[in-house]
Amino acid sequence: MYGRNDLRASLAPQPRAPAPTGFKKASYARFYDEAPQERSELADSWYARGQTMIVGYSEAKAGAVFERIGQPDEYAIILPDDGVEIEIGIAEGSMVAKGKSVAFVPAGESRVRVLKAGRILRLFTTRAEDLAQKCCNAADYATDDPNVPPLEAWPDPVGGRRVRVYPGDVAPQQGRFGRIYRGSTIMVNFGDGRVGPRAPDNLSPHYHDDFEQYSIALDGDYIHHLRWPWISDSTQWIADDHERCAAPSVAVIPPPATHTSQGIAPALNRLLDAFCPPRLDFSLKPGWVLNADDYPMPSPKEGAE
Repeated sequence: MYGRNDLRASLAPQPRAPAPTGFKKASYARFYDEAPQERSELADSWYARGQTMIVGYSEAKAGAVFERIGQPDEYAIILPDDGVEIEIGIAEGSMVAKGKSVAFVPAGESRVRVLKAGRILRLFTTRAEDLAQKCCNAADYATDDPNVPPLEAWPDPVGGRRVRVYPGDVAPQQGRFGRIYRGSTIMVNFGDGRVGPRAPDNLSPHYHDDFEQYSIALDGDYIHHLRWPWISDSTQWIADDHERCAAPSVAVIPPPATHTSQGIAPALNRLLDAFCPPRLDFSLKPGWVLNADDYPMPSPKEGAE
């Protein structure tokens, strides 16, 4: 079902989820086309959510500060561009992230100070209820997705409480898919994108049984193609989506919709894909998760899917 030369074709089959009896529609947030949910002299921030995760997208000047008080679980910070610099502090110490990078921040109190201006992504679970309420698409999740199980965090990282920062510019490697990092709650695939439109005869339609995909458009212009299966109850059928979203935007792709995203801009088209909790199939591929030594996988008895 994947396109030519797509490394995901080598993923091991996962146990099938129960057959669905109903579906959730996809949700799309076009940050470029709506006012920010938070605005100050130093930063504009937009928020969108799915069943399990919140995407916070900020355009920030030097001196901007983002604080979390009583954050219930670990969250991720992504710097998608070169030239941006932030300091991430918790009670146990601080770390500086420079340029393209991925960081994981422990639960509790934390403070992010922008040292050099740019774009910042913060990814939280929907247990951060104060942020979930701010999301531009909060109404889409007034009812739960019947095909997404309750969120269960993966094991805590090795080495206790500290901020962990990883480079987002690790060189590509033959046989490895993207640049994948995982925390205890969130997984990020940090890709480079591609210049020019994606060939319409080389798309990669695929589906996930029981988890969402958050496709965050950072650059360019995309059409998100989605198709839901037909089940015996025709009142639950959903028409296909061919939804156009430029950057910056978020497409929350629900299971078990077959989906593929097609970049159509003549310049750079770049998506960052995120998952909450981390994906087991990606994690089982040797070498694919670049920080696997820091974040253990659940044992089978813990029931991670």
